[in-house]
Amino acid sequence: MSVTPCGFTRTPEKGLARLHWADNAWAVEGRPLDVAELRPLRGLEIEWPDAPAPLDGLLAAAASGIPLTAGHAPPWVPAGLAAVLTDRAWLGHAADGTARSLADLRREEHSVRLRRLAHPAATTPQVSIVMATKRPGLAGAALAQMERQRDVSSEVLLGLHGVAFEEVREAVESCSLPVKWIEEPGSTPFGEVLNRAARRASGDYVAKWDDDDWYGPRHLADLFMALSYAGADVVGTTAEFFYLEPLKATIRRTTFASGASYPSEVYADHVAGGTIMVSRAKFQEIGGFPGLPRAVDLEFLKAAQQAEARIYRTHGLGYILRRGLSADHTWQLPLAHFVKVAANQWRGFRPSLLMEAA
Repeated sequence: MSVTPCGFTRTPEKGLARLHWADNAWAVEGRPLDVAELRPLRGLEIEWPDAPAPLDGLLAAAASGIPLTAGHAPPWVPAGLAAVLTDRAWLGHAADGTARSLADLRREEHSVRLRRLAHPAATTPQVSIVMATKRPGLAGAALAQMERQRDVSSEVLLGLHGVAFEEVREAVESCSLPVKWIEEPGSTPFGEVLNRAARRASGDYVAKWDDDDWYGPRHLADLFMALSYAGADVVGTTAEFFYLEPLKATIRRTTFASGASYPSEVYADHVAGGTIMVSRAKFQEIGGFPGLPRAVDLEFLKAAQQAEARIYRTHGLGYILRRGLSADHTWQLPLAHFVKVAANQWRGFRPSLLMEAA
């Protein structure tokens, strides 16, 4: 399907319009479907025909990211699609036309659920998840999140960075996924640990994973979906949700510190480092991760650009970064920076609904 969510509008300027069956095709208020014209809409309310009709046009709108809704669905609509279309909870939030609107977030979550149905994977991707860690206490939780991943086949490549295998043995042996590990001294640059682990990859795709962040159960499948429909070489998400541990607060950002927009579903030079996915062949062509102690993700993306790789940034609703004190991270920014760029702030751990967090 050639229609994609690229160019998705987070904050719509207009309300709902009517999607209906007319003259043997789906139309919006009597006009043929035109994705560019539909981008400013909050969504499309479906008016079903009296008899079964092809769903191609409807699915094309869903594939473009345009939110669709219906008060009911006739029996000839597939059950999975009908369930999403008739889930109208996202409409219960008033749209206020600003980036701070919770309505925009709920609308985007609904859009992503529809995209997943409209862009089914032709095959199950074989993914090699690469993670380096100096914190054995986080290994069990990270591996458990990898096990939750749906619609992918995964293996884990674990780089133990100044950590002995005995410290993570219980977590590794209780993991249902195949796990390969290497032990490297703490003096080895972080990027080199990642590279040495990645050399053991057997999957078609390499995905970077950070030990202290949270990932939704369709994180990898959504990355693969975006890689496929965007025709990209490298894909990652927006760095959008942050849990500020010392403050016990969650923030969401939709702009950079400069005030410039930070959109999803765009070709870009920046994605969240803990979400990078790339084919193994392209990863090797780029040269792997740079053997540096810090800024590994940034330098990898620079190398990808120099190799003329196409980088695509998809939605960040299935990912949340944990932020402690600056000294605890290779990406060192003070907590005040994240508060400054917040479009939304909540007390406690408040990820997107797509995280399916307990």
